[in-house]
Amino acid sequence: MTDSTACEPLIRLDDVALRLPSGAGEVNILRGLSLAVGAGESVGVVGPSGSGKTTMLMVIAGLERASAGRVRVAGFDLSALGEDDLALFRRRNVGIVFQGFHLIPTMTALENVAVPLEFAGAPDAFARARAGLAAVGVEHRLAHYPSQLSGGEQQRVAIARAFVTGPKLLLADEPTGNLDLATGRAVIDLLFSLHDEKGSTLVLITHDPEIAGRCDRVVHLVDGRILGEERGALAAAGAGGA
Repeated sequence: MTDSTACEPLIRLDDVALRLPSGAGEVNILRGLSLAVGAGESVGVVGPSGSGKTTMLMVIAGLERASAGRVRVAGFDLSALGEDDLALFRRRNVGIVFQGFHLIPTMTALENVAVPLEFAGAPDAFARARAGLAAVGVEHRLAHYPSQLSGGEQQRVAIARAFVTGPKLLLADEPTGNLDLATGRAVIDLLFSLHDEKGSTLVLITHDPEIAGRCDRVVHLVDGRILGEERGALAAAGAGGA
């Protein structure tokens, strides 16, 4: 595995396509995506259901392989990596927050957050996991199982798990999709606060234009193609006031 990060975006997609087989023939999920995302940048991805947003995130994470084009993330050419190296790449560089939380039901909140640290061989995994839970405001729930937590608490645990290894890249797929409005706002505030504090690059999928507008840029994905982008509303307002 080689890393050549000098003078290049953290994420670079060049004419990326993904085709999947189906009973009716091949289905084009992604159709020639090209996108560059700089280190520390936040990018919101919006578009209708079925437009390829989640698939694009999975390609960036190395969880789906592109059928064509080039995918480079954190200096690594993902098409050149085998499954073991892809797993190592994710462990060292990527944190993911899913809509459905994806916590391990038989593990406590503390154990869920400690898992990626243990995989990374961290000797202080549980101490760091406890600090991670404190950072997201659920240190009082560390001995509780996912079924004993509210949706907002589960998502806070999931965010702690995503950030605890200090990833260069955070991918968030509709992180408020299963939450009520007030809880969703609190979770998004937490996500952006940690993004600002840690300096991780953030790629955020959302159906909410207000949430997307908090990002530096907003990318519009339709039918597997990027149809345009603009500066986020807050970023544009900040530039206007400079």
